[in-house]
Amino acid sequence: MNVGRADTDGPRAVVLLEALGLAKSYGPVAAVQGVDFRLPVNAYVTLLGPSGCGKTSILRMIGGFETPSAGSLRLDGADLAGVGPAERPVNTVFQSYALFPHMTVADNVAFGLEVKGRDRNETKIRTARALALVRMTDMADRRPNQLSGGQQQRVALARAIVNEPRLLLLDEPLSALDRRMRKDMQIELKDLQRRLGLTFVHVTHDQEEAFALSDHLIVMNAGRIEQQGTPEEIYRRPATTFVADFIGGANLFPGQILATSDGAATIATAFGPVTAASVSGLSVGSTAALCLRPELLTPQPDGPILSTVRHVVFQGADWLVEVEAAERTVTLRLESERGPEPGERLAIGFDAASAWITAGTIATEAGHGVRG
Repeated sequence: MNVGRADTDGPRAVVLLEALGLAKSYGPVAAVQGVDFRLPVNAYVTLLGPSGCGKTSILRMIGGFETPSAGSLRLDGADLAGVGPAERPVNTVFQSYALFPHMTVADNVAFGLEVKGRDRNETKIRTARALALVRMTDMADRRPNQLSGGQQQRVALARAIVNEPRLLLLDEPLSALDRRMRKDMQIELKDLQRRLGLTFVHVTHDQEEAFALSDHLIVMNAGRIEQQGTPEEIYRRPATTFVADFIGGANLFPGQILATSDGAATIATAFGPVTAASVSGLSVGSTAALCLRPELLTPQPDGPILSTVRHVVFQGADWLVEVEAAERTVTLRLESERGPEPGERLAIGFDAASAWITAGTIATEAGHGVRG
């Protein structure tokens, strides 16, 4: 697998936005360190990563609110250097929504068109269309303080799409909502993106949110792109130990590569050698990690991994079980009527056909664990 590859959906994908060597520094701090990506037309793209990884800096450079320190951005083939935010066919939905409290919903949505001097009749028609798209027509005369968080979110979206941008940027737009409303808005955002046929670029640190929305996912760490591709590709075939741990909290078992073949490798682990599909570029003697998702591990009488149960949490559909094994904390997801008891000894096995060997060292004990 090619880490941080810049292609998206294949050679036929029409590229809307391209970044080449994009970088941003704030004094001595390198927030973004020479990233490349090519985003297609009509796609939901998510920049995912921990706080301080550079994802918001990239969003602000696309929107024109920050000037790149190096590299370039091209939208529809045109270089964006020197093009201000107001001149770009790009609109942003901010985390705070930034609605005018003294204006009605309709006036908030129409504001951008009025500033641009659009005809009054055209403004009225486009405002009504935008409100209909986000299902807020019946609340056109209300003010922001009369709306729920989800309704304010819809108004902010309507205000952005009324300008008919080529690209819509969303800066952690769901972070202020409760869990139930976030899930509802995820469905609405994806549905809206499909109906509009626009490319959305969404910034979040929430992997569940990213997986629910994305056609194309860009995972960032310390100002660099660790990996990009479809959510399924990144979950099943993480390119680095960071991606494996950050996305879904994989169990990572360190070891050295004993042998390699086309698309596979053999790794020496604390519980013996394992042969599995692997990331490309591994060589004999190099440090790597065996990646086993929690749902792939199961109790087996003759399982090679011996463990002791430490914590058990019932989650309705399954049990989340944390065990100590191979000198690591390991997490399992078990579908059964009863979960194991703390202190119980378990032999754990897995299907090597579902395992994955990824590149890199493990700086800290892998797995997010049962205890938040």
